Amino acid sequence: MNVAAASPVHPDSAGSGVLHTGAPASGVPRSLVVADVGGTFARLALAETAAGQTPRLGSYRTYACADHPSLAAILADFTASLGQPVRTAVVAIAGLLDGDVLINANLPWTVSLSTTRDQSGLQELQLINDFEAVALAIPYLQADTLVPLNGDADPAQAFPALVLGAGTGLGAALRFADGERPVLASEIGHAALGAGNALELQVLGKLLQRWAHVDNERVLSGSGLMNLYPCLCELRGVTPQWTSTEALIGAARSGEDVLAVETLQVFCAWLGSLAGDAAIAVGARSVYLAGGISTHVQDFLADGRFRERFLNKGVLTDVLRQVPVWRVEHGQLGVLGAAVWHAARTPA
Repeated sequence: MNVAAASPVHPDSAGSGVLHTGAPASGVPRSLVVADVGGTFARLALAETAAGQTPRLGSYRTYACADHPSLAAILADFTASLGQPVRTAVVAIAGLLDGDVLINANLPWTVSLSTTRDQSGLQELQLINDFEAVALAIPYLQADTLVPLNGDADPAQAFPALVLGAGTGLGAALRFADGERPVLASEIGHAALGAGNALELQVLGKLLQRWAHVDNERVLSGSGLMNLYPCLCELRGVTPQWTSTEALIGAARSGEDVLAVETLQVFCAWLGSLAGDAAIAVGARSVYLAGGISTHVQDFLADGRFRERFLNKGVLTDVLRQVPVWRVEHGQLGVLGAAVWHAARTPA
């Protein structure tokens, strides 16, 4: 299946959170559970896929990961709610599968592929990288879900596309227009964080006192905001007031706390620098910002600091001016991408 040629997604107009994608399959569809699991939330849907057809999704539900003892418990609860037997699932999940065990620092529980399959009652379970799934869904995006931050190219022509997203952690993938392997998954969140100005050097120095390796998601993620904020407070001689990402972002968006505002400004500028570096490194012709944090800090992403640092790449500044950057307003890319992954592997 060439997913680049698939039809776009249409959110349910009734606001139920259910997606209906494309026309009914002409062949015999297969029903399966698809999920997008991050450090904070797990989003699940029932999918119908058929070879050469656009997946159809419904029964969309969101679970708070910390409220459940395991991924298996979430899958079992969701399948029990469907009222029909479903024995197959594809889970897009943050982390890297090493044999039977998922390597991830942000989930509230460990994940074993075999144990999760057995305890959930599933016959078949596949785990794929969460940003591989997000990248697979990129060709389905409609224009009204894209908020431009740089450039003005046609999304249909802007491949390869770098997909970068800050949530509980930091994910990334490279999406090609087509091919047998249209997505290259990445663990850029665990690459070393680079400082681009004197303030960032000071922050990085303080973080290096805590960790021998300071990776990108130590700052450029939802959890990273709560590392960045205390560092800035210490540098400014101010006592921290906020103890959660949600409270910090709320204080910044309301303007009630100058240090909260500065934290988000520094965060977005630093993210812009990383996005520019990553686009150069992989030869991306477009960049998509996904992930839950980008929506919550949208006003700060749009104030110019992100774009300034994205473009601040010396002799390649003019090259990056031609690379469009969009913030994605679509919260269901992961589940859609998991269904696309399965559809591409469904025999005709």
